[in-house]
Amino acid sequence: MTAAGALVVEPDGRRLGVVRRYLRDHPRLVDAAVAAFYVLNVVLAAPDPYHPLSAPVAASLAAAGAGALLLRRSRPTWVVAAFVVMAGASLVSVGQLGGTELGIALALYALAVARPPTQTWWTAAAAVAAATVVVWLWQDDSLEELVTGDGTSIALVDERITNTFGIATLALVGVALGISVRLRRERMADLVERAAALERDRDRQAQVARAEERARIAREVHDVVAHSVSVMVRLADGASVALDRQPDQARVALDELSRTGRAALSDMRRVLGAVTEGDVPLGPAGEGRDLREVVDGFRAAGLQVRAEGLGLDLPDNTGVRLAIYRVIQESLTNVLRHAPGTAGVSVVIRQEPTRWIVDVVDQGAREPVTESEGAGMGLIGMRERVALLGGTVEAGPSGHGWRVTAELPVEEAP
Repeated sequence: MTAAGALVVEPDGRRLGVVRRYLRDHPRLVDAAVAAFYVLNVVLAAPDPYHPLSAPVAASLAAAGAGALLLRRSRPTWVVAAFVVMAGASLVSVGQLGGTELGIALALYALAVARPPTQTWWTAAAAVAAATVVVWLWQDDSLEELVTGDGTSIALVDERITNTFGIATLALVGVALGISVRLRRERMADLVERAAALERDRDRQAQVARAEERARIAREVHDVVAHSVSVMVRLADGASVALDRQPDQARVALDELSRTGRAALSDMRRVLGAVTEGDVPLGPAGEGRDLREVVDGFRAAGLQVRAEGLGLDLPDNTGVRLAIYRVIQESLTNVLRHAPGTAGVSVVIRQEPTRWIVDVVDQGAREPVTESEGAGMGLIGMRERVALLGGTVEAGPSGHGWRVTAELPVEEAP
C-alpha cells in the first residue's frame, strides 16, 4: 500500500466511505457543524426564560462558544479554559450552566486528539475540578425531583450534584473518544510509514538484483570475449605464417579473424550497455550451449522434466543464447525452491522467424515449502537480462502451478 492509498483506508483494511472522505478533506466544514451543534444545545438548554438576563446570556454563550470551537484545533487548551470561564459566567448571571458542559466536553475531545494523553488527562482533571468548584460556589442549592416513567416521584437530589456528575461524565466521554481517534490516527500513520519503508526496501532489492544480473552478464561475456580474442590471436599467427607460402589459406584465416572480431565487438557493446557503473569482478562462465546438461542436472535433483526443443540450434548471438540458458536455469531452480514434489515440469523451446520463445510450466507444489518465499530477485534478474536484448518475460500462476514465458528476438535490439 502506498502512502497515498493508505489515507483512504481504515487500519482494519476497510475503505473510507464517500461522506467520511469528504469530511476528512473539509475540516472547516466539520468545525462549523460542531459549532452549530453547540449553539443548538445552548438554545435547547437556555436558562430560565423568566429570568431578565436569560436571553442575553444565552445569546452570549452561543456566540462565544461557537467562536471558541472554531479555534479548537489550533488552541484546544485555551478553548477548554474559555468554556470553564463561560460556565462560571452563566452560573453567576442566571444560576445555570446553559449548555457550557457540552462545550467543555467538545473542547476536551479536540485536546485529546491533538495532544498526548498525559497532558489531556491533567487538563481534563483541572477543568472538571474548576467547573465543580464554580458549580458549588454559584449554583443554587435547590433540589431537583427525580421521577419515574409513570410520573412517580422517587427522590430529591441537589442540583449541584446533578450538574457536577453531568460535567464529569461528558468530560470523560469527550476525552475517551478523542484518545481513541488519536490512537487510530497514530496507527494509520505507522501503517503508512511501514508501507513506504517496504516499498523503499523493494526498490533497493530490485536495484541490487539488477546490478547482480548485470555483473553476471559481464562475467559471461568476458569469458566469451576472452575466447574470441584467443581465437583471433591464433588466426592472426596462422595467417602471418601462411601469407607467403599459402596465400589462399591466409585469406580464409583473415576472413575468419574479421568475423570473430565483429562478434567480439558486438559482445563488448552489449556488456558496456548493461554495466553502467562500478568495477565488475570477472570470472569463468559457460556460453550456454548445452541445454541438455542443464535439464539433466535438474532431473538428477528429482524434477520430472519434460523438455521439447533442446536439440534446436541455438542462435550464434551470444547474448540471446546466454539469455535462453539462464531463463531455463533460473525457472527450474525456482521450481525446486517453491514447488517441491511437483508432478512434472514442462520446458518448451520454440524458434519462430523473428523470435525465440521459452516456456517453463510446473504443476504446483505437492510437498510443504520449507524455504522462505524469497523476494523475487531471480525473476527480476531474468527480466533485466531479457529486456537488455529487447525481449520480455512474463510470470504468473497457471492452473495449480506457475508459468514463465520468455520471448527473445533472434537478434539483439539496437
